Amino acid sequence: MGSKDAEKRELIVRRTAQELRDGFYVNLGIGMPTLVANYVPAGMEVILQSENGMLGVGPFPLAGAEDADLINAGKETVSELPGTAYFSSADSFAMIRGGHIDLSILGAMELDEEGNLANWMVPGKVIKGMGGAMDLVAAARRVIVAMEHTTKTGEPKLLHRCTLPLTGLKVVDTVITEMGLFRVTPEGLWLEELAPGTTIEQVRQATAANLRVSERIRTWEI
Repeated sequence: MGSKDAEKRELIVRRTAQELRDGFYVNLGIGMPTLVANYVPAGMEVILQSENGMLGVGPFPLAGAEDADLINAGKETVSELPGTAYFSSADSFAMIRGGHIDLSILGAMELDEEGNLANWMVPGKVIKGMGGAMDLVAAARRVIVAMEHTTKTGEPKLLHRCTLPLTGLKVVDTVITEMGLFRVTPEGLWLEELAPGTTIEQVRQATAANLRVSERIRTWEI
């Protein structure tokens, strides 16, 4: 990963972490969302849940301090916090499907202005299955998508309508990219915040969805 890509991802993750709230039970999706664990605000207690049966996931361990038995759903080594609990995958999904997750943070391949999410497959490519994403977007009380604004070839990922197979219909509340923060509302997609150094015109050029701009738009402070 290049330095610019790393900078974009850190910007997205840092802003996403500001959406956490004290006492929240949170599930972090595979990929970039897992990095949110490293940026939980100081003094805040957030209980991170992993679909493979861990409640109390901590930050990624330092080099040399990894425990191969402690992994998240993406098979990455993680740390544990005091009071961490372990249980079966069946119990984990009972927690998710029972509506006990306050916030789910996932990545996306595509997202449209109605909050429809496509994040699990590209037709013609080998896939392992949808995993827990279908349950998480259907049952979590709030869903945030944290993703890069465009594809590697520069194509928009915020669309008028998704073209890839969907993970969920009208399930996303908030979208955070390296360009800004967007809310999904019954009136469509609203740009509410700009990332530092980004203009509204730049966002419009990189977005295929119909976009409305908040009258109270502000720039992130990270």
